[in-house]
Amino acid sequence: MSFEAIRFSQDSRGIMDIRIDDLSGTEIAALLEEHIADMRRISPPESKHALDLNGLRQPEITFWTIWDNGLAGCGALKELSSTHGEIKSMRTAQTHRRKGVAAKMLGHLIEEATRRKYTKLSLETGSMPFFAPARELYKGFGFIESHAFGSYSDDPNSVFMTKALE
Repeated sequence: MSFEAIRFSQDSRGIMDIRIDDLSGTEIAALLEEHIADMRRISPPESKHALDLNGLRQPEITFWTIWDNGLAGCGALKELSSTHGEIKSMRTAQTHRRKGVAAKMLGHLIEEATRRKYTKLSLETGSMPFFAPARELYKGFGFIESHAFGSYSDDPNSVFMTKALE
């Protein structure tokens, strides 16, 4: 696997590593299958925007995994323009929920978007109760609700959020 590791101090248990991932590992394939299955179960077909492995293997998408004694989660950054990025495929493994994995990944994605000199970062998430923890996480990082962007259309099952970057 090719990767770029970024180490985060964690607690006495050790270090979390965030790596650029080539999407070839069995662990990430399984995590993304779980993610897609949840999205199919929760969201109507016309409102499911999660990408599968092939959808994530696009030149405008950079995909990362986060590791902490195994695969802990993932996230991606899609370039919409030279100044606008989109967060895609944020997912925390069941075994790592409520351990700060999503916050570490989101912080990394925001730092990368800033490094790329994006002035805006957007995302789409669900409006259902299942997605409430994600919406709260995004709000905690300064995202605010916004209108549909890119190729999305307004949808009662979607919440669109954006964050201005410096």
